[in-house]
Amino acid sequence: MIKRETIDKIFETARVEEVIGDFVNLKRAGSNLKGYSPFNDEKTPSFMVSPAKQIWKDFSSGKGGNVVTFLMEHERMTYPEALRWLAKRYNIEIEETEQTAEEKQKQSEREAMFLVLEFAKNWFKSQLFDTDAGKSIGLSYFKSRGFRQETLKVFETGFSPDRRDAFTKEALAKGFKKEFLIKTGLTIERNDRLIDRFSGRIMFPIHSMSGRVLGFGGRILDNSKKTAKYINSPENEIYHKSKVLYGIFQAKQQIVKENQCILVEGYTDVMAFYQAGIKNTVASSGTALTVEQIQLVKRLTKNILVIFDGDRAGISAALRGIDMILEQGLNVKVLLLPDGEDPDSFSKKVSTDELILYLTDNTQDFINFKATLLQEQARKDPVKKGELIRNIVESIANIPNAVQQEIYIKEVARIMDISEEVLFRELALVLKGIARRTEKDVLRKKYRESLKPVVKETPQTPVLNQRDVLEREIIKLLLLYGTKEVEVEDWDVKEIPDDNSDPVLEKFKRKTVIADEIYKQLQEDEMAFSNPVFKKLYNLIIPKVLERQQIDISQLMPELTEEEARIVTDILMEEEKYTLADWEAHNIDVKSKEETLGWHLMDVLLNMRRLLIKDLINEQKEKLKDNGAESGRIAIFNEIKDYLFLFKLVSTRLYRMA
Repeated sequence: MIKRETIDKIFETARVEEVIGDFVNLKRAGSNLKGYSPFNDEKTPSFMVSPAKQIWKDFSSGKGGNVVTFLMEHERMTYPEALRWLAKRYNIEIEETEQTAEEKQKQSEREAMFLVLEFAKNWFKSQLFDTDAGKSIGLSYFKSRGFRQETLKVFETGFSPDRRDAFTKEALAKGFKKEFLIKTGLTIERNDRLIDRFSGRIMFPIHSMSGRVLGFGGRILDNSKKTAKYINSPENEIYHKSKVLYGIFQAKQQIVKENQCILVEGYTDVMAFYQAGIKNTVASSGTALTVEQIQLVKRLTKNILVIFDGDRAGISAALRGIDMILEQGLNVKVLLLPDGEDPDSFSKKVSTDELILYLTDNTQDFINFKATLLQEQARKDPVKKGELIRNIVESIANIPNAVQQEIYIKEVARIMDISEEVLFRELALVLKGIARRTEKDVLRKKYRESLKPVVKETPQTPVLNQRDVLEREIIKLLLLYGTKEVEVEDWDVKEIPDDNSDPVLEKFKRKTVIADEIYKQLQEDEMAFSNPVFKKLYNLIIPKVLERQQIDISQLMPELTEEEARIVTDILMEEEKYTLADWEAHNIDVKSKEETLGWHLMDVLLNMRRLLIKDLINEQKEKLKDNGAESGRIAIFNEIKDYLFLFKLVSTRLYRMA
């Protein structure tokens, strides 16, 4: 168990904007930072980070919290895993208390798998750098390929010796369970014998964006063996190859800095570019590009450069990946390397300056690239040229932005020497076909749903709990403005007419501190919170603000449950939501909440009082049903009469405020 003092130090040191900036491309929005949601695919930014409050909020998914909850949500870490990750990032030494046997037993399966993978990564590294076999076989191979040791250490490459069960024996001896060795795919059980999946291979750990090892890729060194050149960890609970990119952990900061991601094919391509100084490079690791991988890049940048090997055979399949990138709204550039070259080989034949110059001079817009490539196939053949034009228009149709579509159509018209009118008609036909397919998919879905047995449910209108709404507003006022002095309007009762008409009120203004006013009125009317979450928050906050202390969110958050922390984040960040739309830039006047703060304070408290009086009236009415004595009934009637007068008085004040 991590000691409380260590946890406090982690929360004091970790900066939410720094940590989230490793995963999301954040841009300044007033005093806050904004970016695209890392949880949903979206076209406009709805994710916001508040450096001042040290919290974040994703308005598209409703998620929010502090730096720890971000890691728990985004990286699927447990609470202890998130704390350990932050401690490592900020070089904080973790002090622990001894776990009981029961606590050790409760460690999650995912946590156990990550521990196994971390052990495997370190063991493979030690085999590469510290053993004779690793140095003579593994390091010699990397040296022959031109890789320096510092590059190998950045990517944490390793070596698995050519012994059937070397790793498995070592892991079992260190106390790791067979169950988790098999689940992570490091070990295979065959004929009641445990053997290493990756024996005789150099090892490439595949990291998550936060740096945790999710799985491995392994390359065989003995080409005489009849086995696959590369193998990867099998899919499991934590490793999904379609959702990861090799090198994303090492490249993420440079991607944000350069505002561009370079996409290559293999592990050594990424490493070679990194060694050459081009550090914003990732790979799909030999698998076909997926939507999830594209969205991973989109969190960091909207600009992507796809590099193709100088091998025309595989380019047609890769072009399908470009259409997927366009569908996700990213800007795509393309570069074709010289014949017979890949990023690894080419980067080692030229200097860094020459490589950067080649990338600069030969990068093309995807339209020009596709037109040039396909024109070679369609030269002197009108039919093929028509197919080429439709192929390019189909790519343009994938772009969600209509303005960009028009720009590209004009470019194609220029390149292909064809009228824009023809191309726009072709685009309309393609878009119509897409819409028709989408409509058919919807109809099929409706048809399938129609075959399911119909269960009639009585429609229920969700009941809004007005008490919860008002209690939430009180917490919001205390959190945001608790120590602030405001001017409020109040009333004295000057006359109570005998004809049962509205009482005569005299309005006056006075100054008050928000926390003082809330505390005084709740105490005077004996109003208690009915919602346990708001009650706990009130009891935590009110003593501090009454003493004129500012609420330190970083200190408050560790005292809250996940649900309580989410509510606090929602309250704190909803005031910032309008900045996402940048209304001021569109000359939309947004009235400051502070301008109406006094009015809002009294409105909330009077509505709370009115609800309390209403509850008291209902209580007396219930008593009336059970009381048969005449004297008792008269007393209850008088109570109800007094409460009705108070209810009318409060309602009159609210009406006058409106």
